[in-house]
Amino acid sequence: METKFVSTNFIIKTRISIIDRESTRINDQIRISPIRVISYDGEQLGIIETDQAKEIASEAGLDLVEVAPSERPPVCRIMDYGKYKYEKKKKASRNTSHTKTKEVRLRPKTGDHDIQFKVNQAKKFLKHRDKVQVSVLFRGREMAHIEEGRRVMNDVLQELEELGKVEQTPQQHGRRMIAMVVPR
Repeated sequence: METKFVSTNFIIKTRISIIDRESTRINDQIRISPIRVISYDGEQLGIIETDQAKEIASEAGLDLVEVAPSERPPVCRIMDYGKYKYEKKKKASRNTSHTKTKEVRLRPKTGDHDIQFKVNQAKKFLKHRDKVQVSVLFRGREMAHIEEGRRVMNDVLQELEELGKVEQTPQQHGRRMIAMVVPR
């Protein structure tokens, strides 16, 4: 059992080192010389030797970061690499959306005031950019009156029309009628 753990650990370390190699090169990882250098202020320092650029960066207390490795000569910038990585990660996470699916459950015999309360809850969810699943549950003899449940469902969807659009039209799934509404 212990050898499996060691080999797995080795594989994980190997994968991490491969990921590190694919990232941007900084300071001593930059081997190509000469390089085009851009200062911390954005001013072009021109094409200079790599060792000289590393000295300039270390005097400023910053890192030499390769920003365009495919160019000839490669373009490097003098910057704070930790801050650069933080900004890059922050920008990547900003584009991801975290939509949640919220559910509003109703019954065919639910009163008008109770339906209005549930609709207001669904409107709040849609304003928060969450999906809303509207469910009408049928129990016992209510299955004989599916048209009453469909009426309740249509009323709710009509109320939510201004804030969201129907992604999935009402469908019957056994004892449930389900529709999905997404924010506009």
